[in-house]
Amino acid sequence: MNTHYRVVVIGGGVVGASVLYHLAKFGWTDVCLLERSVLTAGSSWHAAGGIHALNADPNMAALQAYTIDLLSEIEQESGQNIGLHMTGGLTLAGTPDRWEWLQANYRVFQSIGIDDCELLTPEEAQRRCPIMSTEGILGAMWADREGYIDTTGTVHAYAVAAKKRGASYFEHTKVESLEQVADGWKVVTDKGTITCEHVVNAAGLWAKQVGRMAGIELPVSPLKHHYLVTESIPEIAALDFEVPMTVDLEGFTYMRQDQKGLLLGIYEVEHEHWAMDGAPWDYGMELFQEQTDRIEHELTCGFHRYPVLENTGVKTWVNGAFTFSPDGNPLVGPVRGKRGYWTACAVMAGFLQGGGVGKTLAEWMIHGEPEADAWPMDVARYGDYAQNKRYIKETTGQFYSRRFVMTYPNEQLPAGRPLKTAPAYTAMSEAGCKWGCSWDLEVPLYFAPQGFEEVPTLKRSNAFDIVGEECRHVREKVGMVDITGFSRFEVSGPNAEKWLDRVMASKLPGPGRAKLAPMLEPGGRLKGDLTVMNWGDGTWWIMGSYYLREWHMRWFQDHLDEGVTIRDLGEEICGFALTGPRSRTVIEKVCEGAGDLPFMGCAALDVGLFRARVARMSVAGELGYEISVRMGDHIKLRELLLQAGADEEIREYGFNAMLSLRLEKSFGIWSAEFTQGYTPGETGMDRWIDWDKDFIGKEAALKERAAGAKRRVVTLEVDATDADASGYEPVWRDGRRVGFVTSGGYGHTLGKSYALAMMDADAAAEGTELTVHVVGAERPARVIAPSPYDPAGNAMRGKPV
Repeated sequence: MNTHYRVVVIGGGVVGASVLYHLAKFGWTDVCLLERSVLTAGSSWHAAGGIHALNADPNMAALQAYTIDLLSEIEQESGQNIGLHMTGGLTLAGTPDRWEWLQANYRVFQSIGIDDCELLTPEEAQRRCPIMSTEGILGAMWADREGYIDTTGTVHAYAVAAKKRGASYFEHTKVESLEQVADGWKVVTDKGTITCEHVVNAAGLWAKQVGRMAGIELPVSPLKHHYLVTESIPEIAALDFEVPMTVDLEGFTYMRQDQKGLLLGIYEVEHEHWAMDGAPWDYGMELFQEQTDRIEHELTCGFHRYPVLENTGVKTWVNGAFTFSPDGNPLVGPVRGKRGYWTACAVMAGFLQGGGVGKTLAEWMIHGEPEADAWPMDVARYGDYAQNKRYIKETTGQFYSRRFVMTYPNEQLPAGRPLKTAPAYTAMSEAGCKWGCSWDLEVPLYFAPQGFEEVPTLKRSNAFDIVGEECRHVREKVGMVDITGFSRFEVSGPNAEKWLDRVMASKLPGPGRAKLAPMLEPGGRLKGDLTVMNWGDGTWWIMGSYYLREWHMRWFQDHLDEGVTIRDLGEEICGFALTGPRSRTVIEKVCEGAGDLPFMGCAALDVGLFRARVARMSVAGELGYEISVRMGDHIKLRELLLQAGADEEIREYGFNAMLSLRLEKSFGIWSAEFTQGYTPGETGMDRWIDWDKDFIGKEAALKERAAGAKRRVVTLEVDATDADASGYEPVWRDGRRVGFVTSGGYGHTLGKSYALAMMDADAAAEGTELTVHVVGAERPARVIAPSPYDPAGNAMRGKPV
């Protein structure tokens, strides 16, 4: 063991071994892995080893597809048998909603290039898995690339392949402490001290402790997980093929063949946490006693689905611990303020996702950004609020118990909520506000009559008409929406303008003006769709998506210059926006000078008794004003605006209406039309770029500009009936897949269903006839001109539409 390495990976499970392998594969060979016990100790050795393509998150499905493709490659490269059994896989649906969901997800898979799936009838599914009962099954999805591997062999394959490429790994080497130093990290072990530029926390069950060694509190917790392995089953021994990996969503079970018997795994509804502060250091190859009383319901479902279990003995019970994050996705990437410290933990499906995690982190470390959009597993998707132990327990438990439970797009889950609320939350609730959650904050969705409850659905919900009325009111009169859920960063200092000019790709606004500002990473892809405000006093605001606060602050701080101070105002500033043709009349009653603001103008003004920051802009494409004040002013500001707008028939509205209104204007949003996987040319953000100045990402953006984007975002009008596109649905032209939906919904004021879609350039012309799968059903669609509502933009400028 040397005293210095470029990278030290802590943890010898499948994730740590994959990170080591990918670092070496991409050219960094001065790297080592430290394992306090032996490779696989912790969770990897007892994992069930199933691999399957299905994931409700398309980005995670793509990650899993990469891992599956990699497995045979590392087996060949290492010479280590990984016990790969590609049996194919079934996912079963037993309710009408679940069957619709499965059909919709089959189409989503087509959008992301997973083409080895097909939908089956119950009879077809049983022919592929003859030991299965089809009672209660409405349909199934088959995937060719599913099966299982030998977990111990796979970890050793990653490690041996890494070693062949020049990397090193050391067992029985415990990390005892970490110290951040000027040029990296000092890793103190029981075998000596190592210095390194980068350290990777791939410690699995011990990720909590390894985080605390660096002063980091990671939102992770282990939970117990059961599976059983049976003795040989005559019906299986008689088959001339292996039964497929099978997931019974209604039964909370998964099944695969194990020799001539079965392995039945359970995601128990009655979950149980263990060692929330991290596993004991001497834990490694142990298991817990099975708890059959806790899993009685799921066991009954499993024995009903596979009747051969009734006459079979259990050879082995496994009740072991795996580590989970609040949403079940991994925690990967650099940690803000801890330069050179990386996380690769909470990978609860390590053998399924570990390859993609290793690739992502290695690319990120070496090249500065990963190839694919890493947001679904970026550690920066959580902030300080997620360090709370009760929050972690509630959310990880909720995810575990709902692992196979269907979550509807309009469903609001309760764990860890409400956490943070705007000051006027209580008053707005009394007025009928129904709430969603963005990061840690409760945000308004819509206002409904007392006693109203929205029914979860894949289609248009019983809140459809309520949202429609809010949309029409905003277009015709004036609406007011709480905008506490917008992020705000204050930039100041003698070099603030110079720094902003380098970080933002747009021309900066002059004093008293605001401007839309794309932000790029060096490779030319998007890093933000932001609004920059120049208050004219040497201070600037950057406004964006609230849930990206930690993510954007990490980027800002990583690229900060001397003489620049940036401050996150998310805990200090809140506000309301007035939207609609009568909004100027309302604000002029309470704010002298607001009516004189030009379009995209901004100023510090008195609104009633409050000193406020006012900007004339609107996400809805109407005349509008955004009013930002201190948190302590929120309640009274709401009362003031409602009173001032009473004669103008003001009413409150929520984000659901806002999203409908922005679709009618073809306004994109982050995480849909704009992501770090897309470029300015693809998304139309290039029209805001100032090509005459230097900015981060300019060289790559110029190359795209010269070559032309091969795809671009367009607006579709969809002939929908009782459901609307929402995202990742495939778009077809004469039977050829030519794009996918980025977001969609119903345009209530125009009475049509719309979608924004990322389309191949040769299918993006206006008037092109297409079809789109909406909740599994193919619907006619066509490309239309952008901004079907008020294409000239007159309403935003206070002119007649």
